[in-house]
Amino acid sequence: MIGVEGGRIQWAHPKPHRKRPSGTEINGVKADLCEKGDENLAKKNKSIKTNAIRIIESEQIQYETRSYEIADGHNDGLSVASKTNEPAENVYKTLVAMASKTDLLVFIIPVSDELDLKKAAKAAGFKKIDMLPMKELTKETGYVKGGCSPVGMKKEFPTFIDQQAQILDYLYVSAGKVGLQMKLTPSDLAQVTRAQFVNVVKD
Repeated sequence: MIGVEGGRIQWAHPKPHRKRPSGTEINGVKADLCEKGDENLAKKNKSIKTNAIRIIESEQIQYETRSYEIADGHNDGLSVASKTNEPAENVYKTLVAMASKTDLLVFIIPVSDELDLKKAAKAAGFKKIDMLPMKELTKETGYVKGGCSPVGMKKEFPTFIDQQAQILDYLYVSAGKVGLQMKLTPSDLAQVTRAQFVNVVKD
Protein backbone atom coordinates (compact mmCIF):
# COMPACT_ATOMS: atom_id res chain seq x y z
CA MET A 1 0.00 0.00 0.00
CA ILE A 2 1.49 3.39 -0.97
CA GLY A 3 -1.16 6.00 -0.27
CA VAL A 4 -4.75 7.14 -0.43
CA GLU A 5 -6.22 8.89 -3.43
CA GLY A 6 -9.81 10.11 -3.52
CA GLY A 7 -10.58 8.14 -0.37
CA ARG A 8 -9.48 4.87 -1.90
CA ILE A 9 -6.43 2.88 -0.94
CA GLN A 10 -3.94 2.57 -3.79
CA TRP A 11 -1.77 -0.55 -3.88
CA ALA A 12 1.78 -0.38 -5.11
CA HIS A 13 2.38 -1.92 -8.51
CA PRO A 14 4.91 -4.76 -8.48
CA LYS A 15 8.27 -4.19 -10.10
CA PRO A 16 8.44 -5.32 -13.74
CA HIS A 17 9.22 -9.00 -13.94
CA ARG A 18 12.64 -9.67 -15.43
CA LYS A 19 12.35 -12.55 -17.84
CA ARG A 20 14.94 -15.27 -17.35
CA PRO A 21 17.02 -16.34 -20.34
CA SER A 22 15.25 -18.98 -22.40
CA GLY A 23 16.41 -22.43 -21.42
CA THR A 24 17.17 -21.60 -17.77
CA GLU A 25 15.89 -24.42 -15.57
CA ILE A 26 13.98 -24.14 -12.29
CA ASN A 27 13.60 -27.45 -10.49
CA GLY A 28 14.22 -29.21 -13.77
CA VAL A 29 11.64 -27.16 -15.71
CA LYS A 30 12.67 -24.57 -18.28
CA ALA A 31 12.03 -21.00 -17.11
CA ASP A 32 10.14 -19.99 -20.22
CA LEU A 33 7.68 -22.84 -19.62
CA CYS A 34 7.21 -21.78 -15.98
CA GLU A 35 6.54 -18.20 -17.01
CA LYS A 36 4.13 -19.28 -19.71
CA GLY A 37 2.24 -21.35 -17.15
CA ASP A 38 2.01 -18.38 -14.76
CA GLU A 39 0.71 -16.16 -17.55
CA ASN A 40 -1.90 -18.72 -18.55
CA LEU A 41 -3.09 -19.06 -14.94
CA ALA A 42 -3.39 -15.29 -14.58
CA LYS A 43 -5.38 -15.06 -17.82
CA LYS A 44 -7.62 -17.92 -16.75
CA ASN A 45 -8.37 -16.27 -13.38
CA LYS A 46 -9.07 -12.95 -15.08
CA SER A 47 -11.49 -14.58 -17.50
CA ILE A 48 -13.59 -16.13 -14.72
CA LYS A 49 -16.59 -13.86 -14.19
CA THR A 50 -18.77 -14.86 -11.27
CA ASN A 51 -21.72 -12.73 -10.21
CA ALA A 52 -19.62 -11.40 -7.34
CA ILE A 53 -16.82 -10.31 -9.68
CA ARG A 54 -19.26 -8.66 -12.10
CA ILE A 55 -20.67 -6.58 -9.26
CA ILE A 56 -17.20 -5.64 -8.00
CA GLU A 57 -16.23 -4.52 -11.50
CA SER A 58 -19.48 -2.59 -12.00
CA GLU A 59 -18.64 -0.62 -8.84
CA GLN A 60 -15.13 0.01 -10.22
CA ILE A 61 -13.54 -1.55 -7.16
CA GLN A 62 -9.94 -2.68 -7.40
CA TYR A 63 -9.57 -6.41 -6.80
CA GLU A 64 -7.39 -9.42 -7.49
CA THR A 65 -8.34 -13.09 -7.74
CA ARG A 66 -6.50 -16.11 -6.42
CA SER A 67 -7.35 -19.72 -7.26
CA TYR A 68 -6.56 -22.79 -5.16
CA GLU A 69 -6.64 -26.57 -5.57
CA ILE A 70 -9.96 -28.21 -4.66
CA ALA A 71 -9.38 -31.82 -5.73
CA ASP A 72 -8.40 -32.90 -2.21
CA GLY A 73 -11.77 -31.79 -0.83
CA HIS A 74 -10.20 -29.59 1.86
CA ASN A 75 -11.99 -26.33 1.17
CA ASP A 76 -12.53 -25.01 4.70
CA GLY A 77 -11.27 -21.53 5.53
CA LEU A 78 -8.01 -22.52 7.20
CA SER A 79 -7.17 -24.88 4.33
CA VAL A 80 -7.83 -22.09 1.84
CA ALA A 81 -5.49 -19.77 3.77
CA SER A 82 -2.80 -22.45 3.70
CA LYS A 83 -3.26 -23.22 0.00
CA THR A 84 -3.08 -19.56 -0.97
CA ASN A 85 -0.12 -18.88 1.35
CA GLU A 86 -2.02 -16.07 3.06
CA PRO A 87 -2.11 -15.31 6.81
CA ALA A 88 -5.31 -16.68 8.34
CA GLU A 89 -6.13 -13.22 9.70
CA ASN A 90 -6.41 -11.93 6.12
CA VAL A 91 -8.75 -14.67 4.91
CA TYR A 92 -12.42 -14.26 5.79
CA LYS A 93 -15.38 -16.63 5.62
CA THR A 94 -18.99 -15.76 4.91
CA LEU A 95 -21.62 -17.13 7.28
CA VAL A 96 -25.38 -16.86 6.92
CA ALA A 97 -27.64 -16.78 9.97
CA MET A 98 -31.37 -16.41 10.45
CA ALA A 99 -33.44 -14.49 12.97
CA SER A 100 -36.59 -15.92 11.40
CA LYS A 101 -37.52 -17.69 8.18
CA THR A 102 -37.62 -14.35 6.42
CA ASP A 103 -34.85 -12.45 8.24
CA LEU A 104 -31.44 -13.62 7.03
CA LEU A 105 -28.16 -12.04 8.10
CA VAL A 106 -24.65 -12.27 6.66
CA PHE A 107 -21.52 -12.25 8.82
CA ILE A 108 -17.98 -12.00 7.46
CA ILE A 109 -15.35 -13.13 9.96
CA PRO A 110 -11.75 -14.42 9.98
CA VAL A 111 -11.46 -18.10 9.08
CA SER A 112 -9.69 -18.80 12.36
CA ASP A 113 -12.54 -17.40 14.48
CA GLU A 114 -16.02 -18.57 15.47
CA LEU A 115 -19.18 -16.52 15.27
CA ASP A 116 -20.62 -15.55 18.66
CA LEU A 117 -24.36 -15.86 18.10
CA LYS A 118 -25.22 -13.65 21.08
CA LYS A 119 -22.95 -10.84 19.91
CA ALA A 120 -24.16 -11.27 16.35
CA ALA A 121 -27.82 -11.11 17.37
CA LYS A 122 -27.22 -7.96 19.40
CA ALA A 123 -25.32 -6.31 16.55
CA ALA A 124 -28.18 -7.08 14.16
CA GLY A 125 -30.87 -5.93 16.58
CA PHE A 126 -32.39 -9.32 17.37
CA LYS A 127 -32.79 -11.22 20.62
CA LYS A 128 -31.71 -14.54 19.12
CA ILE A 129 -30.38 -15.90 15.86
CA ASP A 130 -29.39 -19.33 14.54
CA MET A 131 -27.17 -20.49 11.71
CA LEU A 132 -28.94 -21.09 8.42
CA PRO A 133 -29.15 -24.86 7.75
CA MET A 134 -26.54 -25.75 5.13
CA LYS A 135 -29.18 -27.43 2.95
CA GLU A 136 -30.87 -24.02 2.61
CA LEU A 137 -27.73 -22.13 1.59
CA THR A 138 -27.99 -22.40 -2.20
CA LYS A 139 -31.73 -21.75 -2.25
CA GLU A 140 -31.37 -18.59 -0.18
CA THR A 141 -28.08 -17.16 -1.46
CA GLY A 142 -27.45 -18.71 -4.86
CA TYR A 143 -24.07 -19.95 -3.66
CA VAL A 144 -22.77 -23.34 -2.54
CA LYS A 145 -20.77 -24.32 0.53
CA GLY A 146 -17.13 -23.34 0.07
CA GLY A 147 -18.04 -20.82 -2.62
CA CYS A 148 -20.35 -18.47 -0.74
CA SER A 149 -19.40 -14.87 -1.44
CA PRO A 150 -20.77 -11.95 0.57
CA VAL A 151 -21.13 -10.14 -2.75
CA GLY A 152 -23.87 -10.96 -5.25
CA MET A 153 -26.27 -13.09 -3.24
CA LYS A 154 -29.83 -13.57 -4.54
CA LYS A 155 -31.03 -10.80 -2.24
CA GLU A 156 -29.31 -8.00 -0.37
CA PHE A 157 -29.19 -9.12 3.26
CA PRO A 158 -28.03 -7.08 6.26
CA THR A 159 -24.28 -7.69 6.37
CA PHE A 160 -21.73 -7.38 9.16
CA ILE A 161 -17.93 -7.58 9.02
CA ASP A 162 -15.98 -8.36 12.16
CA GLN A 163 -14.24 -5.22 13.36
CA GLN A 164 -10.79 -6.86 13.20
CA ALA A 165 -10.88 -6.26 9.45
CA GLN A 166 -10.60 -2.51 9.91
CA ILE A 167 -6.88 -2.69 10.70
CA LEU A 168 -6.06 -4.75 7.59
CA ASP A 169 -4.72 -3.41 4.31
CA TYR A 170 -6.58 -6.15 2.46
CA LEU A 171 -8.58 -9.31 2.97
CA TYR A 172 -9.73 -12.29 0.94
CA VAL A 173 -13.30 -13.56 0.61
CA SER A 174 -14.85 -16.08 -1.75
CA ALA A 175 -15.31 -14.81 -5.28
CA GLY A 176 -18.48 -16.87 -5.63
CA LYS A 177 -16.96 -20.13 -6.82
CA VAL A 178 -15.28 -22.97 -4.96
CA GLY A 179 -11.56 -22.66 -5.66
CA LEU A 180 -11.58 -18.91 -6.28
CA GLN A 181 -10.91 -16.08 -3.82
CA MET A 182 -10.88 -12.34 -4.35
CA LYS A 183 -8.71 -9.75 -2.64
CA LEU A 184 -9.95 -6.27 -1.84
CA THR A 185 -9.77 -3.68 0.92
CA PRO A 186 -12.08 -3.95 3.95
CA SER A 187 -13.56 -0.54 3.18
CA ASP A 188 -14.37 -1.55 -0.40
CA LEU A 189 -15.97 -4.77 0.83
CA ALA A 190 -18.07 -2.78 3.30
CA GLN A 191 -19.06 -0.39 0.54
CA VAL A 192 -20.22 -3.02 -1.94
CA THR A 193 -22.09 -5.08 0.68
CA ARG A 194 -23.33 -2.04 2.66
CA ALA A 195 -21.89 -3.72 5.74
CA GLN A 196 -21.22 -2.50 9.26
CA PHE A 197 -18.05 -3.28 11.21
CA VAL A 198 -18.97 -4.92 14.52
CA ASN A 199 -17.55 -7.25 17.16
CA VAL A 200 -19.18 -10.63 16.46
CA VAL A 201 -16.56 -13.32 17.14
CA LYS A 202 -16.03 -15.40 20.26
CA ASP A 203 -13.41 -14.10 22.69
